[in-house]
Amino acid sequence: MTALRLGVLAWPVGNPRDVAGYAARLEGFVAEAAGRADLLLMPEYASVELAAGGAGEAGELRAMVAEAPAVLEAMRGVARRHGIWLLPGSLPMPGADGRVLNRAPLIAPDGRLAFQDKMAMTRFEAERWGIAPGAGPQVFDTPWGRLGVSICYDAEFPKHVRTQVEAGAWLVLVPTCTDTMHGFNRVRFACQARALENQCFVAMAPTVGEAPWSAALDVNRGFAAVFGPVDRGFPEDGVLARGALDAPGWVFCTLDPERIATVRREGAVLNHRDWPAGPVERPRPAVFA
Repeated sequence: MTALRLGVLAWPVGNPRDVAGYAARLEGFVAEAAGRADLLLMPEYASVELAAGGAGEAGELRAMVAEAPAVLEAMRGVARRHGIWLLPGSLPMPGADGRVLNRAPLIAPDGRLAFQDKMAMTRFEAERWGIAPGAGPQVFDTPWGRLGVSICYDAEFPKHVRTQVEAGAWLVLVPTCTDTMHGFNRVRFACQARALENQCFVAMAPTVGEAPWSAALDVNRGFAAVFGPVDRGFPEDGVLARGALDAPGWVFCTLDPERIATVRREGAVLNHRDWPAGPVERPRPAVFA
């Protein structure tokens, strides 16, 4: 497999007037990066900015769900025009049973797409938006091998990423949206832990900036980053690339799947191999003598 040129965007939340306005912003970001990357990763819920001002959080959600088909077509059009693999973040969409799901499309250069749903809902999503858990982890076949997608909170649960790695994913993409440094650091540290314990690459893309015109995206914290194993042949902290805190823009990193194969075979430790194969025995009280 050849190396993958990855672009990861810290998306500055804007205030487009309609789908066309959002599509123009998306086009601009992709055009800026298309010559430097093969695959682009953008944040969770970035497109919700186009529903800002929709009578509070509930109104913004309803407006976004109604616009979801048009937004998805805009995303596909951008990927086709630039001939690039695009994960344009996630968006709330109606599921087959009418429940609203948080779904991330991975779009091929010819416009074909497949989805990864978010499984674990944050309190905001479950209690205030009423977003429902979606389908389980999937893997995506690409020219660079299999990739996984874990949306924000899902990355905080080791088994979600582990099932993707066990199915062949050597890179996991994490679109995220957090409004505090607590939230951002939870996802950040989780991504670094997933890269360490699975000896894989993990990339995260956040929304950034303040948007007082939006009830849902009012405050956004974080930086774009790419992490790898903490082992031979990698940086001592596992950080391959990162942007400045709360600063919008692209971070680029070239990722070679052969480096993952090598560290899994020759690393100082073999976390990927040594993951417990079966259920861990329930702890018993230790006996002091």
